[in-house]
Amino acid sequence: MRHLHLLPCREWNPSINLDKLWTLVPQEVRDQAATKKAGEAVPVIDCIANGFFKVTGRGELPKIPFIVRAKDFTESAEKKIKEAGGACEKVK
Repeated sequence: MRHLHLLPCREWNPSINLDKLWTLVPQEVRDQAATKKAGEAVPVIDCIANGFFKVTGRGELPKIPFIVRAKDFTESAEKKIKEAGGACEKVK
């Protein structure tokens, strides 16, 4: 008997675009991040905690340093995040 219908969906991979990335951060944290100076703590955007596993590269980002945690990034998303002064953390 086939059991493929009993296996979990292996390709389920919800994604978020760069233009929607800052909506995961509360407004007061966004305001604080915009006024911070170099060397201070930066906001961490945890996509996995918000239900997204992949970050895609559609859209633009503000030139504010930040850290993005996700399971996967597209090449264009990584490039745009690094250009904006951010960092990408791949989480397993």
